[in-house]
Amino acid sequence: MEIGVNVPNFGPGTNPARLREWAHVVEGLGYDLLMVSDHVAITRDVAEHYPAPFFEPFTTLSWLAGVTERVRLGTTVLIAPYRHPLLVARMAANLDQLSGGRLVLGVGVGWARQEFDALGADFTKRGSETDHLLAELRRAWADQKDYGAGNIPIWIGGHSTAGMRRAVRFGDAWHPLRERLDWMRTATDRLRAIAAAEDRPAPDFAPRILLRLTPGPLPDDERAAGEGSLEQVLTDLDALRDLGARTVVLDPFQGDPAETERPEAAWQALATIAAHRRQETM
Repeated sequence: MEIGVNVPNFGPGTNPARLREWAHVVEGLGYDLLMVSDHVAITRDVAEHYPAPFFEPFTTLSWLAGVTERVRLGTTVLIAPYRHPLLVARMAANLDQLSGGRLVLGVGVGWARQEFDALGADFTKRGSETDHLLAELRRAWADQKDYGAGNIPIWIGGHSTAGMRRAVRFGDAWHPLRERLDWMRTATDRLRAIAAAEDRPAPDFAPRILLRLTPGPLPDDERAAGEGSLEQVLTDLDALRDLGARTVVLDPFQGDPAETERPEAAWQALATIAAHRRQETM
C-alpha cells in the first residue's frame, strides 16, 4: 500500500519557499504521493476554511514537478465545474508529460456555493457537469497524438451514493475524504454493490484521512481514521489495507489556518509515521 500526503497550498504561511520545503519533506521521508487542493475564487465560504493566498493546483504541481524527482503529484480534489473539460484535459496531459508521468487527477463536484456564483458556474448542476467533464477527459485523452496523456489515474471524490456511482462509471479509484473507519467499512461494501449493479469492476479504494497524533489513545467511537495515538493510527492504516486500499493519503491539516505558519508539528507527525513504515519493510 502506498501512502501520500495532502500538502496545504493555502493560508497565511504558504509561499513558494514553504511549498518547496513541504515537497522536500514529503519526498525525503519516502512518501509516494504529494497532493494539493483546489479553489479559484476565495469567497467568504471558502476563506473560512482555506484562506488566501491560495496557490492554483495545476500551476503549483507543475512547479513542484521541477523541484522533485520521484514523488507522484495529484489533486485532492480538482473541482470539475470550475474549468472547461478540454482545458482540464490539456493541462492535466501536459503536467503528466512534463513531470514524467507522475500525475494523479483527483476530481470532485465541489461544495462552495459562493465560489460557484463568483465563477458563473451552476451549483445545482455540479453533478452532471462533473460527469460531463470526466467523459470528455477520456474522449480527449484517447487522441494520443495530440494529448499524449498516457495513463493518468482519475480518482473520484464524494461520500454520497451518486459519488460512488460516479467512481464506478468513470474512475480508477474512489477517494473519500476524512471519514471514520467504521463508515469506510460499510461504504466499501456499498461501493462493491453499486459496481455489481452497474456490471462494472469496483474501482480501487484510495481514501484521504486525517493525521493527528495524540499523546494517548482516543475513544474509538469518537475519533476519525488517522486520529489518536501512534498505535491507533498505525492500526487504522493496517485496517485500510485490509479493506483493499491501494493508496492512503494522510492529511495533517487540522483546520486552523495558522498551522500553515508553523508546519513543523505536521512534519514531525509525518516523520514518525514514515519511520514506523520503514521498520515494517526491514
